[in-house]
Amino acid sequence: MAGPRFAALGMDHRHIYGMSQGMIDAGAQLAAWWTEGNPQPVSGFLKRFPDAPRAESLDEILNDDSIALVLIACRPDQRADLAIRAMRAGKDVMVDKPGCISLDEVRHLRETVEETGRIWSVNFSERFEVPAVTVATRLVREGAIGKVVHTTGLGPHRLNAASRPDWFFDAATYGGILTDIASHQIEQFLHFTGSEDAEITMATIANHANPRHPKFEDFGTIALRSGAAQGFIRVDWYTADALPNWGDGRLFITGTEGTIELRKYVDVDGRPGDNHLFLVNRDQCTHIDCAQAGMPYFSDLLNDIRDRTETACPQSRSFRVCELAIEAQEMARASRS
Repeated sequence: MAGPRFAALGMDHRHIYGMSQGMIDAGAQLAAWWTEGNPQPVSGFLKRFPDAPRAESLDEILNDDSIALVLIACRPDQRADLAIRAMRAGKDVMVDKPGCISLDEVRHLRETVEETGRIWSVNFSERFEVPAVTVATRLVREGAIGKVVHTTGLGPHRLNAASRPDWFFDAATYGGILTDIASHQIEQFLHFTGSEDAEITMATIANHANPRHPKFEDFGTIALRSGAAQGFIRVDWYTADALPNWGDGRLFITGTEGTIELRKYVDVDGRPGDNHLFLVNRDQCTHIDCAQAGMPYFSDLLNDIRDRTETACPQSRSFRVCELAIEAQEMARASRS
């Protein structure tokens, strides 16, 4: 039996590749795609999905009742409006992060979800597309490190400035480094501490290395807390050329009875491959290769579309993460001015 049909909207960010492949691997069918113009990621999309037809217009997709889900990876300042239009056309939505870049957009998205009953899911890929996080989630739920009281999330990225479009260097169009990248680590803090909400206690932004792009931010930090749990986040665009991938993303989870470290994408000068997990508790001090652990987000989202449930990610968390990232961005801007 064929799975549900989906369409890809907007090719402004290469995250559309993983979003589309994840849905296909979960059993969905890529029915069509559409984007304005021909942004650079189109060529990579065509290479990966050569049989998917390009729709002549956005309305062609929105008016197709056989398409249940749309994936959105257009320019960040356009994502909320496109998602709202899609939900009002009866589509569920998976959007690349940042799902939106202003608190007004979050409010309008909340109102649209309530009005339409549609799903608005932000693909926080640094959790949803990382098998090591799947294993860490299981270990935390099993009590392997006791009660989680702290997370440290590190999100370094490679800039590749020459290949970036102009909008990428303007916080007004991409949202700023905390709204954008740090949303990943905020979501992981809520997920692993079992929190529904948090308070931003410190936030900073800077542009240390890119004077040619004065509206760009290449470094940011956040401190946050929820009840007894606290967290620290550092994000930047400083990945050096010698690293074999785009960034040495790590997550440190501290519990009352042990620790977990995730080396998500590379183990520098260590074990080959990605998705490394290190567990230390009363019984074990061990490395776990998580490469084959799977990524349940995509199949969970398909189940949510069918059953109208919230197993992939609670709807309230998607909204709150976006709000917290924007609040952190605004706090950092205010302290910088």
